[in-house]
Amino acid sequence: MLSLDRPQSPTSDELTCTTRILVVEDEELIREMVVMALQEQGFEVVTAADGHTALSRLQNQNTESAPAFPPIDLIILDLMLPQVNGLDICRLLRYQGNTVPILILSAKASETDRVLGLEVGADDYLTKPFSMQELVARCRALLRRQRFTAQPQSSTLQYRDITLFPSECRVTVRDREVNLSPKEFRLLELFMSYPRRVWSREHLIDRIWEADFLGDTKTVDVHIRWLREKLEDDPSKPKYIVTVRGFGYRFG
Repeated sequence: MLSLDRPQSPTSDELTCTTRILVVEDEELIREMVVMALQEQGFEVVTAADGHTALSRLQNQNTESAPAFPPIDLIILDLMLPQVNGLDICRLLRYQGNTVPILILSAKASETDRVLGLEVGADDYLTKPFSMQELVARCRALLRRQRFTAQPQSSTLQYRDITLFPSECRVTVRDREVNLSPKEFRLLELFMSYPRRVWSREHLIDRIWEADFLGDTKTVDVHIRWLREKLEDDPSKPKYIVTVRGFGYRFG
């Protein structure tokens, strides 16, 4: 059975009503429950009960013949569908160059099935039965990832005497190259992409560690301390990564 636990309310920085999710599921009860859970979180939801309808909906977006079909931001896709199965839909969309995030739902829980789903182009795989809270959390993680990667990346990010080269995974401080761990690099890249924005520890975990993180917010503090030791002249008096008491951290 599906869990009916209610997800938490969306945070203010999440896309909700401007985000359209296509739910492709032939089992009416599951489809209705998923739609209800997403709509309660403010998402706009459209549905399809079979593979042919789903493909028609996706392949007629923003055309003169179908002006009422605005773009889809995320697809929740069952595998066992009438007419065209979910794997074939996923495979066809990727072949056509469609990069919309796809979350597969399936009763097939074996490692082989999960690997196959991901290999044909899905971004995530959730087995039935599942909780609605986990479903919504995975949707948000995929949407955040899509929004972040869709942002045009400069060849370099510069702030004072720190230079970050995204494509090279390289950082220099006062013309001296410093070695950062992958998490430290991603933190610094996020900070430098949004200077002076205040990030709470929870938001940093969502963006850097993502939905599968099982630790606590102290992990953020540890990584910030390590970054300061590599960036700052005096880590005890930081001028780059500043603590905003009661809120989190700000860069610059």
